[in-house]
Amino acid sequence: QRSQEENPTKMSPHFLLPSATILLLLLLLSPSTTTAATSAVLDTDGHPLRASTNYYILPVVRGRGGGLTLLPKNDTASCPLYVGQEFQEVSNGLPLKLFPVNPKQKLISLSSDLNFVFDASTICVTSTGWRLTLEEATGRRLVGIGGTVGNPGIQTVSNWFKIEKAGSGKYDYKIVFCPGVCEFCRPICGDVGVFVEKDGKRLLGLSDKPLLVKFKKA
Repeated sequence: QRSQEENPTKMSPHFLLPSATILLLLLLLSPSTTTAATSAVLDTDGHPLRASTNYYILPVVRGRGGGLTLLPKNDTASCPLYVGQEFQEVSNGLPLKLFPVNPKQKLISLSSDLNFVFDASTICVTSTGWRLTLEEATGRRLVGIGGTVGNPGIQTVSNWFKIEKAGSGKYDYKIVFCPGVCEFCRPICGDVGVFVEKDGKRLLGLSDKPLLVKFKKA
């Protein structure tokens, strides 16, 4: 009879499985939640940026123009318009919304493909979504408008930008053109910086020196 009885001091392995499983789940889930928290882009109040919400994009360095707005490249024509900086440092510029490549994504994360769209109307018959354009006379790649929202692929590859951490401040970032929405496309990536025109206009385009920016909720 004793040989058929279980040893009361020996714990059945069935009782160990739930604890081991819970521990494994904790080990697997903890890094992902930490990564999600650290990859979120933050506004000047320390809150994660939310999709489809209005923000101002302001320069980190003071004394070199204001927030982002729309400007004509020269004063002889009102269109097309390009993304640039306000002349006055105290001006926030125009509010804009960010749209992730994944329409279900609610928060804006670092290194993710985004559409930047000004929440404004213009006299030019075009959308206010950002789009990288080529200035044939100089070879400069300037940030213009006319980009559409969504529809990732070869037809829209010029419309996608990313936000990356930069600078020493907690809320300092840079904007990058390096779309990942087209598997077989080979875009020339670069940081978005500033070109200062002869008349003082500050236009955004791909540059060796990125414009450090911060996001202020409108």
